[in-house]
Amino acid sequence: MAKITRKPVPRKTPGLKKKPKPAVAKPRAPAKKSLKATKPWTPAEIHEAFSRFRKANPEPKGELEHVNPFTLLVAVVLSAQATDAGVNKATRALFEVADTPQKMLDLGEERLREYIKTIGLYRTKAKNVIALSAKVLSEFGGEVPRTRAGIESLPGAGRKTANVVLNMAFGEHTMAVDTHVFRVGNRTGLAPGKTPLEVELGLEKVIPAEFMLHAHHWLILHGRYTCLARKPRCEVCLINDLCRWPEKTV
Repeated sequence: MAKITRKPVPRKTPGLKKKPKPAVAKPRAPAKKSLKATKPWTPAEIHEAFSRFRKANPEPKGELEHVNPFTLLVAVVLSAQATDAGVNKATRALFEVADTPQKMLDLGEERLREYIKTIGLYRTKAKNVIALSAKVLSEFGGEVPRTRAGIESLPGAGRKTANVVLNMAFGEHTMAVDTHVFRVGNRTGLAPGKTPLEVELGLEKVIPAEFMLHAHHWLILHGRYTCLARKPRCEVCLINDLCRWPEKTV
């Protein structure tokens, strides 16, 4: 009878692991060109751009309707995550009965909600407006504070609110950065930034003082009606030859 031989089974050595196969590096997608890397606007180009804005619209106005600094403050607080047109529709009747902090307090939160219920987040906004009215009366003598810190201390008011009120009510050279200004600052390469504050400070740094009183209105209007989010109207843009946007259509 034939003898059966078995192959020896190799023993596993404790602690030794099978070496993983080296990973194959995937080819990287070409990085998008950052606006930070584009050629910055020259002072002459910036002056030319705002000269064109001024010539086309010498006295730009904000589109939020108001009758005094207090109603402007209230309108800006109400405009968060809402359109100016929607706010105006609600505040026309409101400001006829409550155009001062005391009248707003007398109106009360419940009745205020009825006036602004067509505006998004109206319950929270009504609460803030009543609270800020009380604070304006108790801490600022019934007058809207004329400092950034004072305005930012009010319920519902942030840096953008302060910038709008300081500029429109008191003539300060501030730059309110909303979604339109943020887009224009980045898309054109005029003042690229990852945050509204970064864009704000960038614009304040490069825009000449002679244009600063109206600069934020020109940029808001430009973003709202020309440099649109989805389909910018490059063909009618006043500054299309200066714009650094690589995808512009002219």
